[in-house]
Amino acid sequence: MADVFTFPEDQFLLVGKITKPHGLKGEVKVFAYSEDPAQLVQYKRTVLVDSGGQLSSEHVVERARAQDRGAILKLDGIDNRDEAQRLQGSGMLVYQEDLPAAEDDEYYWYRLHDLPVETAEGQYLGRVVSIFSNGAQDIMVVRSGQSEYLIPLIDSVIKEQTEDGVVITPPPGLLEINAGEHE
Repeated sequence: MADVFTFPEDQFLLVGKITKPHGLKGEVKVFAYSEDPAQLVQYKRTVLVDSGGQLSSEHVVERARAQDRGAILKLDGIDNRDEAQRLQGSGMLVYQEDLPAAEDDEYYWYRLHDLPVETAEGQYLGRVVSIFSNGAQDIMVVRSGQSEYLIPLIDSVIKEQTEDGVVITPPPGLLEINAGEHE
């Protein structure tokens, strides 16, 4: 079952989960939820959230280094293994304002959620209800009523993405394949 953390989504982004203590001096191992685990080392502050939705006070990241599918972090105020052990299972949140700017061909998934999607010709398809990765690319799930479309997040399909919506130029047949039995 996937981890579920409740937190103010308008302020924070969940970037990983503390999996276990590392060493004796309060470091923790964090599993990254992004494709690039090394990104975890760029954040200078974090807030942790437990499975009940309780937020910690802000922690300064004193040291960070990438490792495997995550990072090893030393957080201020966590100075021994016992303190680090108590953080196991916590979600690692970063402030949205601390996120680096997305490149032209990159998208923060949370910024796409609930945006309207239409074709370049003006055909309304619905709203983004979720996004997932199929291993080759990220896929937007767009739904309106009983209609659902799976739209790949690739340059040749995404014409424009703004805070007001997403405009796509689907290749021939994409919308018909996706519509299937829903229409």
